[in-house]
Amino acid sequence: MTATKTPAQAAATGRHGMFKAGAAPRRRPSARRTARRAVLNVIAIIVALVTLFPIYWMVSTAFKPPTEIETLTPEPLPYHPTLSNFEAVISGSVAGMPYWDFLRNSLFVTIVAVAASSLLALLAAIALGRFQFRLRGIYLVMLLIVQMLPQQALVIALFIDFRGLNLLDSLTGLILVYTAFSVPVTVWMLRNFAAAVPRELEEAAQIDGAGWWTVFSRILLPLVSPGLVSTSVFAFIFAYNEFVIALTFLGTDKSKFTLPIYVQYFQGQFSTDWGAVMAASTLFTVPVLIFFVIIQRRLSSGLVAGAVKG
Repeated sequence: MTATKTPAQAAATGRHGMFKAGAAPRRRPSARRTARRAVLNVIAIIVALVTLFPIYWMVSTAFKPPTEIETLTPEPLPYHPTLSNFEAVISGSVAGMPYWDFLRNSLFVTIVAVAASSLLALLAAIALGRFQFRLRGIYLVMLLIVQMLPQQALVIALFIDFRGLNLLDSLTGLILVYTAFSVPVTVWMLRNFAAAVPRELEEAAQIDGAGWWTVFSRILLPLVSPGLVSTSVFAFIFAYNEFVIALTFLGTDKSKFTLPIYVQYFQGQFSTDWGAVMAASTLFTVPVLIFFVIIQRRLSSGLVAGAVKG
């Protein structure tokens, strides 16, 4: 004689039976997968340490007195931290000019070069990404060829040309050179962002009576701006860190020197003030860190947007 079950017991039994029959058991990560993940984590930690160690050593040395820097057994941390290295750099006692003058020149050249190259690259990228015209493919190939040429190989030719234009010993000439070198890579990267904007948005705006400026400022520019920010980073890094062209074009006019040139003042013919060099290098990286902190959100969104094919 079989016992009858209540509806609640039958439903519970059915659910339990279905769970046993249909649900697959949760797989545990295999030993090979766990070992592979551990190896990748170790490699990532080693790469991070190798990358960050020079930065750590630079900052640590900047706070060390000369006796700790020149010792035969260097220590990772300064036992007697001092600000004398930073005081020597900021006061400009070696170069005859304060640090802030060099910083002002570097920021001026970098900001103007980034703004000019971004504007030119934006217009060129929209033309290349959204319009079909003759010699378009040849122009794109020329952009790649220009990027393959090392900038140092063109210094002598540019020096002769700019000397004929009376643009040597001038920040204007330096801005023109940095803009010219930044435009090709910026155009090539920004072209994908411009091509990814749907044409239907422009057509809908034109049907509603929007002119070309409204379409550009209200539709194209906001959608391309993340890519514009991410590409401007490359122009900023190049213009801010460049040394050879600045040293060649600015000559002996100290009032127009940029920060990369200022660092060499602490390297003499027979000795080098390593504490001042490290302090100057530490101060040199501060504007870059501030710049990346400001644009980090737009930079990440721009890189993700550029990775999606429209």
